[in-house]
Amino acid sequence: MPVTVRVPTPLRPLTGNAEQVEASGSSIREIIDDMESKYPGIKNRLCDENGEIRRFINVYVNDEDIRFQKNQDTPVKDGDLISVVPAIAGG
Repeated sequence: MPVTVRVPTPLRPLTGNAEQVEASGSSIREIIDDMESKYPGIKNRLCDENGEIRRFINVYVNDEDIRFQKNQDTPVKDGDLISVVPAIAGG
């Protein structure tokens, strides 16, 4: 099931500077694994040493924050839009 993933600027060097990429899977976890197979190193930037999405990375499926759904087990379907948004610190 292909979905579209919006890639934040800091991760674009890993995707050949693509702003959006396609990935396949039925959950966020599978999407991340598929992206890692196509763009080596991206999973390490998104996930910590325990395989959990890093605290400063926000992931949305069709504008819904996965933290309020099933985190990495949030289901995705063909045509969904996934946005990866790094948190920005400031004052």
